[in-house]
Amino acid sequence: MAGERVLVAKVGLDGHDRGVKVVARILRDAGYEVIYTGLFQTPDTVAAAAVDEDVDAIGLSMLSNAHMTLAPLVVQKVRERGSDIPVIVGGIVPDHDVAELAAAGVAKVLTPGATADQVVEAIRSAIEDG
Repeated sequence: MAGERVLVAKVGLDGHDRGVKVVARILRDAGYEVIYTGLFQTPDTVAAAAVDEDVDAIGLSMLSNAHMTLAPLVVQKVRERGSDIPVIVGGIVPDHDVAELAAAGVAKVLTPGATADQVVEAIRSAIEDG
């Protein structure tokens, strides 16, 4: 895990950032270098930052019900830049959307109530599998 970098982002118009800041701290405390892009990012800006910063994983915080549109677009934009960085989505994601997100290239999905250990494990396993 030493030296592994994770970019965490809020994509779209979702302005609730408390959870993503908690996740950033959890990952930092677990030994990851964390880059937080801030609120109101686009799929293009997230992909550009992830590739430019040479991160090992991308964590998207999605609370606005736009996960089925925005998360696959982030995966697509990352792939268009020639990278296979795994994308992990956390937030309000109904169970019936998880398989479709996986089919769109999302590596892992975390829902409300995920523990700190589950967050770290999702990132670790996505990086190992990627």
